[in-house]
Amino acid sequence: MKRWYLQPSIWLGAAVLLVVAAAAALAGVLFPDDPLDMVGAPYTWPGADPATPLGTDLMGRDLLAGLAHGARVSLLVGVSSALVALAIGVAVGAAAGFYRGRTDAVLSRITEFFQTIPAFLLAIILVAVLKPTLGTIVFALGVTSWTSVARLVRAEFLSLREREYVRAAVAVGASDAHLILREILPNAWTPIIVSTGLLVANAILSEAGLAFLGLGDPNVVSWGSMIGLGRDALRTGWYMTAIPGLAVVLTVLALNLLSDGLQAALNPRLRRVRAA
Repeated sequence: MKRWYLQPSIWLGAAVLLVVAAAAALAGVLFPDDPLDMVGAPYTWPGADPATPLGTDLMGRDLLAGLAHGARVSLLVGVSSALVALAIGVAVGAAAGFYRGRTDAVLSRITEFFQTIPAFLLAIILVAVLKPTLGTIVFALGVTSWTSVARLVRAEFLSLREREYVRAAVAVGASDAHLILREILPNAWTPIIVSTGLLVANAILSEAGLAFLGLGDPNVVSWGSMIGLGRDALRTGWYMTAIPGLAVVLTVLALNLLSDGLQAALNPRLRRVRAA
């Protein structure tokens, strides 16, 4: 059977994410000045000025510096909101799947209620009401994207709850906390890990959408805010929108490729199909 880490999708996705992470980590070193500062003439096209290889926007700001600092913001928002969604989703799903009965019914109804509300619309309302800052955006995206994790964890717990090793732990008097944290949850991490990449990708897209609508943090540069600013110059300077838009597309595509590769590698049924 082909080793899981040799799958092209994993390598390609990891390579793109490594470049994005390196840009985010080195943004302060490569571009120590404020990326919101004007450094050149407006509407400088890519390649026209060696000082700004990717050109400038309609306010004279360096697009390359904006991309690097925007990568930091996008990854920070994506990872942080994914962690918030995982914390809520795992807690709700684990409680519903483990205790079942009335607890499962109540938590499932709450989950279904949140699923009936468009997540992006709810995020817009939360950010608009609470003030657009990075912390608010992380909170809004986290509390609107936990439902899929909760349903996934609930299904895993319902299945694993009846396994022999769990019954054996119950027979020797293990507490509920021990059963959840030590017996069941470690065996349910595979689908959770796979879904984490999709959560990060959706959060990056949502943050870009919020910033495009003017609901991003005005004190930082993000890919979404760059796209939103460039829309006023689509006819005369389309590169202002295309360059950060391409960064969003490549990052989200890389996360999806990595998730698909991990799903194929960690899912025993898919491994058997590939081996056959």
